[in-house]
Amino acid sequence: MIEQIQGLPAGALGFRASGQVTATDYSRVLVPDIEAAFAINRKLRLLYHIGPEFTGFDAGAMWEDAQLGLRHFSGWDRVALVTDVHWLRVTATAMGFAVPAEFKLFSNAQLDEAMAWIGEPRPVDDDGNK
Repeated sequence: MIEQIQGLPAGALGFRASGQVTATDYSRVLVPDIEAAFAINRKLRLLYHIGPEFTGFDAGAMWEDAQLGLRHFSGWDRVALVTDVHWLRVTATAMGFAVPAEFKLFSNAQLDEAMAWIGEPRPVDDDGNK
């Protein structure tokens, strides 16, 4: 199951995965919310919390996730993954470089920190760019 996390700042979306996550979860919750947000924002921030109740993704959910990421490949500003699931942490660490966004991995105990990070303004460099 996927549910939206409320209370994040404008331009940021958050989702919590628990139990078995299916392609239907993606098509009914995550995809419509993200597509609607991209309709009004050029860049988005995403917090994805895969908590202790998570039991796995079915193949269709993994396919939907890959398609969504590719469809908006350059549209992500920041992505926070919050999980203690070992294989997801290893995969995220190995593939984090491929995400064209600021990416940070958090443990479940750091959920509040991840929520704060997703809302922080980007630092300005010496040229005044964010």
